[in-house]
Amino acid sequence: MLRPDDLYEIVDESVATGPAATPKVMVHSLDGFMDAGQAGRVTADHLLEVLDHRLLARFDVDLLHDYRARRPEVTFAEDRFTDYTPQHLSLHLVTDDAGVDFLLLEGVEPDNHWDRFAGAVRQLVELYNVTLTVGVHGIPMGVPHTRPLGLTAHATRPELVTRSNIWDGEMRLPASAGTMLQVRLGEAGKDAMGFAVHVPHYLAENRFPGAALALVHAISAATGLLLPSKALLDEAAVTGRLVDEQVDASDDASAVVKALETQYDAAAGSLSRKSLLADSTPSADELGAEVEQFLAGLNREDDK
Repeated sequence: MLRPDDLYEIVDESVATGPAATPKVMVHSLDGFMDAGQAGRVTADHLLEVLDHRLLARFDVDLLHDYRARRPEVTFAEDRFTDYTPQHLSLHLVTDDAGVDFLLLEGVEPDNHWDRFAGAVRQLVELYNVTLTVGVHGIPMGVPHTRPLGLTAHATRPELVTRSNIWDGEMRLPASAGTMLQVRLGEAGKDAMGFAVHVPHYLAENRFPGAALALVHAISAATGLLLPSKALLDEAAVTGRLVDEQVDASDDASAVVKALETQYDAAAGSLSRKSLLADSTPSADELGAEVEQFLAGLNREDDK
């Protein structure tokens, strides 16, 4: 039977470990079940692009990944296949703008061995003296792109949740490796939390940098890490203008976005409203259907 430490290898043993090591935060973003607007993926890529970092450990993706369910890409050039892009799941040591080190776990969400994976992450949490883990991703919501993005916060202890969510009560949801990881860390007495940014559902399939910007700000506020955000801010402004142009070019799309704005503003102004999706007239799906066809070309425009 595999042990948790069979799932990963340490590639840089120069970093101090054990209880005497400097306490650290671990941020994790796992590509897989749901990440509307590529929010978590863009957040991880941004941190690796703008901050100094080095690889600490890598997981054995061949053990964890179902290649037939989520196939890697390969390029076909005239008469041959080239540029096979393998999946990865890696742990990095990253240094923020104030010189504070933190860990970033990013890559493909495991398809297999979830409990062993959680055990492996717990081993790494203890090895590097991690005091708090923070998971990030995006979820699609019936909200307009013209309003501030909301966040749903969650944690293993109520004291870690410092913002109000737009709903209360209990619901059953499909699990992900990231949500299961938070449960297992909480059961082990480790502090863990996360943020799900609310992405306009008609933009959920597109790269939406404003969502990553919201997550970077949330991580900074929760952990005290000094994380740069100018590159995301600039990209979000460009994307926002592109979306506005496409909406303004169609009366139908403009009407749909205005309806979403009305729904959003009514929800924000009502203390008795528990969810932005509570009012079914008009429904978010009905309102978004028209917008989707007008904004379907956003990715194509970005590639030009």
